[in-house]
Amino acid sequence: MGRQSRQYGVRLRICLRAAAIQVIDTMTPPDHWCPQTTHQHHSMDKYLLSSRKVAFPDTFYHTKFADKFQEVKEAAKLARDRSQEKMETSSNHSQESGRETPSSTRASSINGTDDEKACHTAPSDSELRTENDKLKTALAQSSTNVKKWETELETLRESNARLSSALQESIASVEHWKKQFLTCKDENEHLRNKIVELEAQCDEIDKETERNEELRKRLQELEVEIQDKEAELEDLRKQSEVIPQLMLECEAVNEKLQDAELRNQDLEDKVRTLRKDVEESKHRQGHLKLELKHFLNVLDGKIDDLHEFRQGLSKLEMEN
Repeated sequence: MGRQSRQYGVRLRICLRAAAIQVIDTMTPPDHWCPQTTHQHHSMDKYLLSSRKVAFPDTFYHTKFADKFQEVKEAAKLARDRSQEKMETSSNHSQESGRETPSSTRASSINGTDDEKACHTAPSDSELRTENDKLKTALAQSSTNVKKWETELETLRESNARLSSALQESIASVEHWKKQFLTCKDENEHLRNKIVELEAQCDEIDKETERNEELRKRLQELEVEIQDKEAELEDLRKQSEVIPQLMLECEAVNEKLQDAELRNQDLEDKVRTLRKDVEESKHRQGHLKLELKHFLNVLDGKIDDLHEFRQGLSKLEMEN
């Protein structure tokens, strides 16, 4: 919330933020007004370019601000009284000047200075009237400002009371919600512990279920193995009936195996002999290749000799 009022260079702004009230009073000279007298000049010098910030979060600072505001109001009243005295003094001076004007006129007519006295008196009366009018206007505006400030002060007090009440309610609400929060926190912690216990129990149940499932599967596997063993035992019983025949067959197979081993030994001997023959053949073949290569080289030499001999014969024939 903010309020502003500006008269004669005074600007008052009130800001309410949370539980604090901030009042910023900045006094600057107005653009449309200038002091006409020395008294006004000195009065304005007191308040020019001054600023203050007041914040009152509780009743003590509110009362302090009210006292300060009362002092400002009294100072304004004193300035108004001084202005009124100045107006009265100026008015009396104007009346005295009016009464002295005829005698001065008569004296001036005698001394021959009527025109000069009249020129000095007329502008003085006009300036005094203008100054009086401005002082009256300033006094009226000052009274209006005082009333506005009183209204704003009352508004500030009411706002501060409402804010204080709201602050107390907020504090009580915060305490209540704080208790509720602590209660909910305890309940949450209790429920969390309960959940942890239940999860631990569920884990135990799951582990027990897994163990039971593993035992059931193992039992099924054992049953299958027992059935397999029984089938194998039955096969052995059937095979035991044909064991004598199998023994005879085994003896026959052993004889055949011995014969096969003998034949295999003979074949291995033959293979070794053939390998030796192959190696000898390869050796002879390599020797023949070398002899053939040597023969080819000799033949090439002979052919070259014949070719040279033929060329020589051709030359001889050409010469003959």
